[in-house]
Amino acid sequence: MTSTDAIANTFEIFLVAPPGLEPFLAEEARAAGFATPAASPGGVTTHGGWDEVWRANLTLRGATRVLVRLGSFRAFHLAQLDKRSRKFPWADFLRADTPVRVEAVCKRSKIYHHKAAAQRVEKAIAEELGATISKDAALVLKVRIDDNLVTISLDTSGESLHKRGYKTATGKAPMRENLAALFLKAAGYDGQEPVLDPMCGSGTFLIEAAEMSVGLLPGRARHFAFENLASFDNDAFAGMKTAAGVDVTAQSPRFFGSDRNAGAIKNSIQNAEAAGIATLTQFTEGSISDLQRPDSPPGLVIVNPPYGGRIGNKKLLFALYGSLGKVLVERFKGWRVGIITSDGGLAKATGLPYLQPGPPVDHGGTKVKLYQTAKLS
Repeated sequence: MTSTDAIANTFEIFLVAPPGLEPFLAEEARAAGFATPAASPGGVTTHGGWDEVWRANLTLRGATRVLVRLGSFRAFHLAQLDKRSRKFPWADFLRADTPVRVEAVCKRSKIYHHKAAAQRVEKAIAEELGATISKDAALVLKVRIDDNLVTISLDTSGESLHKRGYKTATGKAPMRENLAALFLKAAGYDGQEPVLDPMCGSGTFLIEAAEMSVGLLPGRARHFAFENLASFDNDAFAGMKTAAGVDVTAQSPRFFGSDRNAGAIKNSIQNAEAAGIATLTQFTEGSISDLQRPDSPPGLVIVNPPYGGRIGNKKLLFALYGSLGKVLVERFKGWRVGIITSDGGLAKATGLPYLQPGPPVDHGGTKVKLYQTAKLS
């Protein structure tokens, strides 16, 4: 993309995704009407104007963040980088009263010192636009110099998009919301069926599933970095957020969580209330052996049990997985099961009839896979 493209307000938009789950984010973006989303390592590429940038941040559950490629130019040395950075139309995107910081990466280029490259771009912005440069700035410009091509992108999200803006209570090794949403999609959840998590922790899977079922927007309760850009239209964005006002008070529970830890149940209830979907959920303290099939049609059991990395002794976990599999087979006929674990041996200990496991996905520094079944018979 050139600077001319950027001025025309049509951008290449890159939706950052957890590696391994890019196709499911592409599927979500396609269903949401984004233009020709294409999965690639680390994310999904689409195109659109500022309204699509706002909409991606506000509505896509699986994205980690939304980057906009503002433009590019060639530079073979730092003096050239300085000169061409000063000619870049910063005022089209940035505001002089909003601090910014620059992160640079250099690969296969004559400019090989990333810190020096970042400093040149920062100086150009400070002197040509008058904006403050701050290492603590929420607004981040990303400069990639690859084969002497300088590509300038803007992180329009700010904080990672898994931070929905309402979740206050978490336990050990929590599942990130965007990761949970993509695992739900990978498990075939379509927003219609009941969902049960027998080790619900802080309730992430169930809250995400409940919000998906009633069309609540994941970004409805938070701030985004793009709100501090020169292009931001507060009235237009407010119009996009009107879909966030969904009435769920008359609906009965169809998202069921249990956990043997009383604190986890308390956290789940608190988070569901903060998200505004408490009436859709039901949380119960109890062990796996206490687990009962809810009074609902068959649906999806999805669970992220301990797997001996950060939580639990792996040798003691085989019995836990075995008990889980036994209970599910005996009490959940007609339900599908999805188990996220880093250990194929633990997954096998359930005795469940798995389909081909999904790709490895990074979860807090541990590679995990989704093991899922067809409907249990």
